[in-house]
Amino acid sequence: MNNKFDYSEADITIFDKVISEYGWIVYENALSNELLDEINDSLLPAYEVRHKIQEANGIAQNMDGTLHHLVEKQLFTLKFLEQKYAHEQIIHFLKGNYILNSLGAVINVRNAQPYVQNVHRDVRTFTGSFKLMIQMMVILDDFTVENGATYMLTGSHKHDKKPDDQYFYDYADRAVARKGSIILFDANLWHAAGKNYTDKPRRTLTMAFTKPFMKQQLDYPRLLGYDFGEELNDHLRQVIGYNARTPTDLYEYYQPVHKRMYQRGQE
Repeated sequence: MNNKFDYSEADITIFDKVISEYGWIVYENALSNELLDEINDSLLPAYEVRHKIQEANGIAQNMDGTLHHLVEKQLFTLKFLEQKYAHEQIIHFLKGNYILNSLGAVINVRNAQPYVQNVHRDVRTFTGSFKLMIQMMVILDDFTVENGATYMLTGSHKHDKKPDDQYFYDYADRAVARKGSIILFDANLWHAAGKNYTDKPRRTLTMAFTKPFMKQQLDYPRLLGYDFGEELNDHLRQVIGYNARTPTDLYEYYQPVHKRMYQRGQE
C-alpha cells in the first residue's frame, strides 16, 4: 500500500485515487518546525482549562488528554487555518466550499484510556459515496507503533457495518508518520487511537471539515464574535463558518444579499 507522499508534491489525481481506494492518505513535511513548536507549547495550558470544565461537569472520565474546540483568538488556530493546508484536496473531496466542524487535539500519554481509543468513525451516519465530512490529523510528534500511532482499517470507508474489535485489530494498519505530517481520511473510515507505551506524549491535532450546511460542533462565529469576523480575510470567514450562519431573529433574516448570514455557494 502506497499512501504516503511529500506535501510539496501533492497531486489531486493521486489524492482522489488513494482516498477512494484506501480511505486515508499521509502528506509528509507539511508544517514548519516553528508552527509545530507554537502548537505544542499551547496544548498543556489549553488542556488544563478544558479539563477543569470536564471535571466540574462530571464528565472527565475517559477524556484523558482530549482537548476540544481550540478555536481561540490567542491560540495558533487562525495562523494554522490561514495556511490553507490541503485546501484543494478538501474542496475536491467535498465538491465545493467547506467549513470547520471541529478542531481539537489529543495528548496521548502512557496508561491513558481516552474514548478515542475505542473503535469508531467520525460521522455517525454512513454516507457512502456522498461525502459530508473529511478528517485531518496534524502529527505533532512522530507517530510510532510504540507511542500509539492511530489504527486505520484501510478500505472500511466503503462499508456501513462496524467491524468487531477482533477483526479491526487483526487487519487495521497503523498510521506511522513523521512529525509535521498531515493525514487526511474519509470520515466513514473506522479507526482508533493506539495506546502509548512510552514515557513521552504523542500529540496530534484532530479536526473535521464538512459541507457548509452541516452544523458545527461549536458555533465558532458566535464564539469569536460577529464583529471579529469582519476583520478576517475571505478564506478564514468561509472556513470558520461566517458564511453559513443561522439567523436568530427577523432583523438578522431580512438583510440584503451581501449581508445575509447564510451566503450563496454554501451547498
